[in-house]
Amino acid sequence: MSERPEGRESERGPSGPAEGRERGALTADEWIAVFADRLGVSPPDAATVDTLLALAGTAAHASERTAAPIACYLVGRAGTDADEAGRVAEEVAPTA
Repeated sequence: MSERPEGRESERGPSGPAEGRERGALTADEWIAVFADRLGVSPPDAATVDTLLALAGTAAHASERTAAPIACYLVGRAGTDADEAGRVAEEVAPTA
């Protein structure tokens, strides 16, 4: 059983392989940890992940799905806090 970064459980399940997951495939948390390490940065904590996922959801639902990853990229480029970026995204999103 592998330990997940920051003790988070994957959305796919607590510790076992998810249904339909290929043998040897990484969970999202495992992939992010390895990717962050190779980039020379620490992986985000659980709260930051949740904030970024909310930001991505706001971007995707306010326009097109492709806005989600680009919005998260822009957070990194701007060097801004994910919480602040989430507030900005809410301001940009049209109100219903």
